[in-house]
Amino acid sequence: MHDDRFQLPADADERTLLTCFLDWHRKALVRTCAGLPDEQLRRRAVPTSNLTLLGLVRHLAGVERWYFQGGIAENYPGSLYTATGKLGEDFDDLDSATGEASFAIWRAEVETSRRITAERPLEALSTHVITGQSLSLRWVLNHMIDEYARHNGHADLIREAIDGQVGE
Repeated sequence: MHDDRFQLPADADERTLLTCFLDWHRKALVRTCAGLPDEQLRRRAVPTSNLTLLGLVRHLAGVERWYFQGGIAENYPGSLYTATGKLGEDFDDLDSATGEASFAIWRAEVETSRRITAERPLEALSTHVITGQSLSLRWVLNHMIDEYARHNGHADLIREAIDGQVGE
């Protein structure tokens, strides 16, 4: 596998480093889910957990929306998969969900996040439209790297339980 994070020059600026590392983690999610049919994307690797690969894709689409649109752009269009506010709701009701539709939504959210990122300096301060929390673009990019890194670890374990493979 080609890891483009390590192709950056040692003196790459902070924005380049943050966006490159975040995009690498976004691609890792796609790689981990690649080649699986919907039934396997919906499979729970641990019977007591509601984590699935498809649920992680849906969750991360919502997280992209929450932080970039709701936080940085101060224009939250509403939740993608949660209606009641119940914790983990984006991992539920997957019976009719498909990888194709879920990844299309996720890709659209990622593209919106990239546009919002490109339009602002790292120091840009915003107030989350729902929580009132003050956020900088720098903070959000770092948080998103952390969010993807944690969930990509979950995705690796789920994929390994499905067919013995792990993400690259």
